[in-house]
Amino acid sequence: MYRLAIIVSTAFLWTFTPIAQASSEAGNPPTKEELVQKRMSYYMKHENVLMPWYYLAAVDQFERNIQEVRTDIPIRESVIAIQFSDEFWSGALNPAENDTSPLSIAYFKGLGIDGDGDGIADKQNDEDVLLSMANYLRQYGYGEDNFKLALWDYYKNEISVNQIVVLAKLYEKFRTIELDQHTFPIMLGADYSYRGTWGANRGWGGRRNHEGTDIFAPYNTPVLSASYGVVEVMGWNQFGGWRIGIRDNHNSYHYYAHLGSFEKGLQEGDIVKTGQVIGYVGSTGYGKEGTAGKFPPHLHYGIYKFNGRTEWAFDPYPALTKWEKEAKNAKK
Repeated sequence: MYRLAIIVSTAFLWTFTPIAQASSEAGNPPTKEELVQKRMSYYMKHENVLMPWYYLAAVDQFERNIQEVRTDIPIRESVIAIQFSDEFWSGALNPAENDTSPLSIAYFKGLGIDGDGDGIADKQNDEDVLLSMANYLRQYGYGEDNFKLALWDYYKNEISVNQIVVLAKLYEKFRTIELDQHTFPIMLGADYSYRGTWGANRGWGGRRNHEGTDIFAPYNTPVLSASYGVVEVMGWNQFGGWRIGIRDNHNSYHYYAHLGSFEKGLQEGDIVKTGQVIGYVGSTGYGKEGTAGKFPPHLHYGIYKFNGRTEWAFDPYPALTKWEKEAKNAKK
């Protein structure tokens, strides 16, 4: 059985607009904008001083992310992606695995709660699910350290905990969950070229395959963050030279390597937005710190996905061509 599908303040008010409700009542699938509004309305409804909305949003998005890339867990087809095991919801010793009675659930020390006041604690009900998660997290107290402890006890996975915290920081910073905008990582107008180089052989440091796309450009061409995210890694790598790793809101790790230099003032832990300059093209790597010039200047760009258990690289070339086209269209 699974526990979740892997492992905030009220400065403004989001409301579920009548148009979303009308769409739902008419039987039409909600638009992306309507789903965002409804999720935000749930997060804001169940937040309080001990549980800011962006903590709830972060757990929910993490669950959504891993459900998209895992085949061994079900996808929760609803507004809220969080899902619980029978044991968590009903209680380990409860003979009724799918119990919906708040009284008997509480008696067997289950954590399922009636969130919408209908007298039923239903783990298929979005509000019941979200309030149950909020109450679980609130038991640990206020602040990021206690939030991390609650997540650790739940997921037993440090990487999962760290990625949920990244999501919370992004949502807190930008005050929205709409952070899906991407862009091409080299500034348009620069003299650059690239092609699909995924899987090509690389010999330095031992036989290996190329996990990314090389974008060739002159020295000191600005490199842009392709996404919103948090700087997870920054510094020297013998293969990638001066490199930056940025984690986005979909558990994806964006890897920018062979940089000549970093943008002044940027450091690990910083939150960046799409299109922000993070560094400059160089030819560093393939040796000890400071090694450069062993190949033409270019940006090595890679993407890695985390599914709650493992992380793997996938070919970024299709995304790059899409983002390049969108960036060019936006400038017209």
